Amino acid sequence: MDKERVLIVHNYYQVSGGEDTVVANEKKMLEDNGHEVFMYTRHNEEIKKSGILEKIKLPFETIYSFKTVREVKKVIRENEIDIVHVHNTLPLISPSVYKAAKDCGCKIVQTVHNFRLLCPGATFTCNGKICEECISKGLKCAIKNKCYRNSKIQTLAVVLMLKINRIIGSYDKVDTYIALTKFNKRKLEALIPKNKIVIKSNFTEKTNLDIIPVKDREYFMFLGRIESIKGIHLLLNTWKEIKDETLVIVGAGTEEGYLREFITNNNISNIEFLGTRKKEDAMKILSKAKALIIPSQWYEGFPMVIIEALSQGVPIIGSNIGNVGGLLKDKTYGIVHDFTNSSIKEVLKSFQNIDKLNMYINNALNEYERKYSVNKNYRMLEKIYKNL
Repeated sequence: MDKERVLIVHNYYQVSGGEDTVVANEKKMLEDNGHEVFMYTRHNEEIKKSGILEKIKLPFETIYSFKTVREVKKVIRENEIDIVHVHNTLPLISPSVYKAAKDCGCKIVQTVHNFRLLCPGATFTCNGKICEECISKGLKCAIKNKCYRNSKIQTLAVVLMLKINRIIGSYDKVDTYIALTKFNKRKLEALIPKNKIVIKSNFTEKTNLDIIPVKDREYFMFLGRIESIKGIHLLLNTWKEIKDETLVIVGAGTEEGYLREFITNNNISNIEFLGTRKKEDAMKILSKAKALIIPSQWYEGFPMVIIEALSQGVPIIGSNIGNVGGLLKDKTYGIVHDFTNSSIKEVLKSFQNIDKLNMYINNALNEYERKYSVNKNYRMLEKIYKNL
């Protein structure tokens, strides 16, 4: 049987993140398994280079883009596309891509990477705290709280995009929504019928790095954006009382200055901040960690770093919130910890026991093979496509 011809649709962000990685991974996976894959992409860098007229038109094109409809239809017809697989559409592509696909008789799959369909800010947070008011009280709450880019005007544009496209039935045109976790599926059910949502996690290819033995694992690690929402303040405060373990931090973000000042002002010698690193270098550093620490204070979509850690046999210490807590609950490859109310000292003791650490490492590797390998993920995606 011929493999489906797939058009992947994605709006790249100015700062590359996990969604962009997923798009690249899925494209390669599909091609490696015999599918012809075509791309329709836009990049937020276009906004910087656009003229005044284009910038004025942008809020309207975020709601509905005639350019997208015209261009996507052309790609579909020229390449005889079977399935249109959409990732991010904000702000340049817009939900009008669904109409283009449906008009051409294509099946539509939408991978939901964040909570944008329900929350204009995409994170279910407001002023640094968990917030779901847009579900319980309506999207207007987001405008008042400036939930998108801390701007009432820009938030209004996203609210109108969501509201208008709900009214005109754009989201009904999607055949299948992919939620990354059970937690995300439950949230998505506030808007999308249950029978349209399936669960398929992210995945990653295994690196060619050796699995580091316990005796050579030298530190704990934080890898990600240096932001308050990622729990960096809580992690630093709890690490002040740790004297016999080293914390290595890799990443960049708005709280980088705070991080440097904290280390200096508190005369801390067992926190090493390495800044940003190339992907391959970050993975080498990660492979030598006793555990990856994820103190996030928001729900998260599905942190790619969890899968990357598991693929290298690196256990997880994660917050008890949202997807991180959900992925770790009742698991044997890590520990859930409340970073807001308790010390991390007792948790770290679990990783000082060689037998226990070996168990965590082996369980992490098993979890990766069982759920997050390329082969496993392709079988899941192939089943989704066949059931359209």
